[in-house]
Amino acid sequence: MARANPLIERVGRRLAWHQAAHDPVREPRNRLRWLPEVRRWQAARLEASFKHFLNDPKRRAAAMFFLSDVYGDHDFSGRDANVAKVMPMMQRLLPGAVLETVAHGIELGVLTHALDMRMAEALHRLAPNRRKLDADLYGQAYREVGLQRLRRHQIDLIAEVGVGLARAVKTPGVATLLKLSRGPAKATGLGELQGFLERGFAAFAALGDGKSFVRDIERAERAVSRRLFSGDPDPFRD
Repeated sequence: MARANPLIERVGRRLAWHQAAHDPVREPRNRLRWLPEVRRWQAARLEASFKHFLNDPKRRAAAMFFLSDVYGDHDFSGRDANVAKVMPMMQRLLPGAVLETVAHGIELGVLTHALDMRMAEALHRLAPNRRKLDADLYGQAYREVGLQRLRRHQIDLIAEVGVGLARAVKTPGVATLLKLSRGPAKATGLGELQGFLERGFAAFAALGDGKSFVRDIERAERAVSRRLFSGDPDPFRD
C-alpha cells in the first residue's frame, strides 16, 4: 500500500476543519448578527489601508486579490466536496510548493473565520444594542478576544500565502497545471479553491516583485495588531 502524502493529508484535514467551521449546525456562532458587520467593517478598513497599493498600477491587481481572496471569508471546502476524491488529483497535478500554499490558504480561512466569530461574540457582550462598528468598539472587541499568538499566526499565514504565490509564478509549468486541475476541482466541489489559486497566480504574475509587496503588507498589519492590543487611540494610521 502506498504511503499517504503528509502534505495531502494536511490539506484534507484543513478542508474538513473549514467545512466544520462554516456549518451553522455544528457551529451556531455562524448565525450571530454581529458576524456580517465584523466582516463588512474589516473589509472597509482594509480597503482604506490598501489605498496606496490600489493607486499603484503595478500593485493594484495583487492588492485586489488580497482584499477579495486572502482577507475575504471564503468557504473553500464546498458544502458537498468529496475531499477524499479530490486530494489524489491535486497531488498529481500541483507541485508540492503550490499545495503548501493551498494548505496555508485554507488554514488562514479557518483561523480568520474562527477569530471573526469570537469578535462577534465579544461585540454581543460589549454592545448588545448597537448595530454598527467603529474603530473604538472594534478595538475593544479585539482586546476582549485577545489571543495574541493566534493573531500573530494569522499574519504569518497571510505572508506565507503571498510568498507562496510569488514563488509559484516563477515555477515553470504551474500555469498549465492549474488549467488542467480546473475541471476536476469544479467537479468535486472545490471550484472556489481552484479559483483562489488561479486569481492569485494571475495577480502575482502581473506584480513583478511579489515578495516585496507581501513584506509591506506584513509590516503594516503587524503594526496595526500591536497598536490594537496596546489600546492606541489611532491604531489604523498609515
